[in-house]
Amino acid sequence: MNLLFILLKTNSTEIGIYFAIAIGALIGLWLIFYLIPVGLWITALLSGVRISLVQLILMRWRKVPPTVIVNALITSSKAGISLNRNELEAHFLAGGRVKNVVNALISADKANIPLDFKSATAIDLAGRDVFEAVQMSVNPKVINTPPVTAVAKDGIQLIAKARVTVRANIRQLVGGAGEETVLARVGEGIVTSIGSSVNHKEVLENPDKISRVVLERGLDAGTAFEILSIDIADVDVGKNIGAILQMDQAQADKNIAQAKAEERRAMAVALEQEMIAKAQEARAKVIEAEALIPMAIAEAFRSGNLGVMDYYKLKNIQADTDMRENIAKSNTQGNDIK
Repeated sequence: MNLLFILLKTNSTEIGIYFAIAIGALIGLWLIFYLIPVGLWITALLSGVRISLVQLILMRWRKVPPTVIVNALITSSKAGISLNRNELEAHFLAGGRVKNVVNALISADKANIPLDFKSATAIDLAGRDVFEAVQMSVNPKVINTPPVTAVAKDGIQLIAKARVTVRANIRQLVGGAGEETVLARVGEGIVTSIGSSVNHKEVLENPDKISRVVLERGLDAGTAFEILSIDIADVDVGKNIGAILQMDQAQADKNIAQAKAEERRAMAVALEQEMIAKAQEARAKVIEAEALIPMAIAEAFRSGNLGVMDYYKLKNIQADTDMRENIAKSNTQGNDIK
């Protein structure tokens, strides 16, 4: 009753002041617990991780989430792995994934895979998932190659698909080539193996020959993986490339022969036209010379070098010559008819 009476006596202004003070106190407490993560500090102590409350406060100022570092220390401590807080903070500030690194170290330790903190952080900062790499070392990954087309020596095209089983090579993860390089090298090995086969039947009968040849080439050198096996999943017969090439060659030879024949025909036509032109030129000269004969005869008459009787003898000789030519032509035509 006394409390109710006091509240009734209090005016509205005082209630507002008390309410503001309460809100300010709550905000202050929240800031204190945010800057001083007492709960996280107690959790670390109960988990056996020795870290001072001052260090947790300084992590806030260094823009490092204390929760990430403390949880990593607790997880590694429970797994029997000793980690340094400063190294974890440095890795986080360098842009690394602290949780992935810790999980990878724990997995590697349980699987008896040699992996130290420095190597794990280097792999993580290189952009690779170190935890996934450790898992791949324990549980190998199967990579399916795209269809690889190659041609045997008999000209038959074969289309092969392979399944490559790889295991991560922890020591080569930094600076080692990725899956694309492995697939490219396997494809090159398949093409080489099929191309060196005498005929396509040999490949179809012994597809394991491709696997042996490819494995012997050491395709995983310089990569982040270790190739365990290469299995030929499927081999399909494609086109008869040899026959197609022969047909194309025959067509090309035909086109070349036709071009040469056309060239010879054009040259013959040109030669014929040239001969016709020369004959016409000669004929024109003959006609021109014949046109001069009457003038020469007239001049001979005027100069007295040719008499009338001589002229008639010349005409008789010319008529006799024409008659002989006509008889010869008629005999030739008669022989052709027979």
